[in-house]
Amino acid sequence: MGIICSIQTWAVARFPKPDFTSGYQYPEIIHGVPNEWFWNILDVVLLIVMMGLVVWAAYKKRSRAIILSMSLVSVLYFGFFRSGCVCSVGSIQNVVTAAVDPNYHLPWFVLLVFLLPIVFALLFGRVFCSGVCPLGALQELVNVRNFRLSRAVSATLSMIPWIYLAFTILYAATRSQFLICRLDPFIGIFRLGGDLGVMSFGIVLLVMSVFIGRPFCQFLCPYGALLSVFSALSWKKLEITNKGCINCALCGVSCPVDAIRAPQNSRTKEERTRGVKRIILFAILLPLLTLAGAVLVGSQSDALSLAHKDVYLYELLLEQESNPEMEESLEVETFHALGGNMEELKAQVDDIREDYKFYACLAGALIGFVIGFKLLKLSLKRGRKTYEIDMARCTMCGKCFNYCPQNLKELKK
Repeated sequence: MGIICSIQTWAVARFPKPDFTSGYQYPEIIHGVPNEWFWNILDVVLLIVMMGLVVWAAYKKRSRAIILSMSLVSVLYFGFFRSGCVCSVGSIQNVVTAAVDPNYHLPWFVLLVFLLPIVFALLFGRVFCSGVCPLGALQELVNVRNFRLSRAVSATLSMIPWIYLAFTILYAATRSQFLICRLDPFIGIFRLGGDLGVMSFGIVLLVMSVFIGRPFCQFLCPYGALLSVFSALSWKKLEITNKGCINCALCGVSCPVDAIRAPQNSRTKEERTRGVKRIILFAILLPLLTLAGAVLVGSQSDALSLAHKDVYLYELLLEQESNPEMEESLEVETFHALGGNMEELKAQVDDIREDYKFYACLAGALIGFVIGFKLLKLSLKRGRKTYEIDMARCTMCGKCFNYCPQNLKELKK
């Protein structure tokens, strides 16, 4: 999913070539390979054009219909036609691997599909999530109703994407596996086949999407977690209407991802000193939670390193040595058949585990920092006179546009 799949044509020799003794030289056979560069360029151009159209639809026209049409195009082209191969979500793994491994070649188009949604998020918000990402678009197209989760449950579940991101970075940096590619719940749907367990999970998520707004985007997507940070700092802030909010609350009811914040000016104000003390407390907790996360996950680095094939093989070999009567696994049998050297493998495993100690601490620190930062953010109370969009959570689906009476008046003119 991360690196765009290359198309290759393989020739199968059904019969051996005749053995000429006259010095005859066989001509070089060149098999035609489709021009993948064309598709890569088209993917990037479409990505830019579609995100540009969403910006125009959201900021200028306030049209959900245009955003929905982008969702349909995304599912058909990026999803089913391109088989989910153009994926900004999975590109996280490629970028991390390229950052730690100088021998890893990062294709230009993979870097672009990673960076372009981030650039748009910094400028306009989570434009990519609206109707350009095929994963989000598929959920959006099947959504009919929205059962609201409590704010506490939603805040707790929103930690999962950050944990997912932390372990994605860990396994990519240690060259163990591409976790997102392995666990992508919708790739099996787009390719009409794949791992039965993962595909079943994707179907469950899709059914949930009928009743809950974008469950994968809200509670699983690691790239969405990244975009939420950049979107919170976006240059332009999306408004539900440019005609002035009348506090009718219809937009808040319509939002499928609970990204619209209600006015707070009518609430009883707490004592200033109490609020300051709470902020100071969580500010102190932030580095402590970061350190605790690093220590906790770092202490499990040896167990986590079993995800690397060499470490796993080494442990199998040790188990075989300690119990010679045990039946050899296929990995152990292959290792011996190829004349593998146990000492060389041990040296490789020691290096891998050293990497794991560092990156496991880094992943734990990220998880601890995010928990601490969320607690600190929840402790901050800011007054609002009207309904406002939380840019970090908003996926720019445009549903609120159709519910706002001010926008409906504008359409009737």
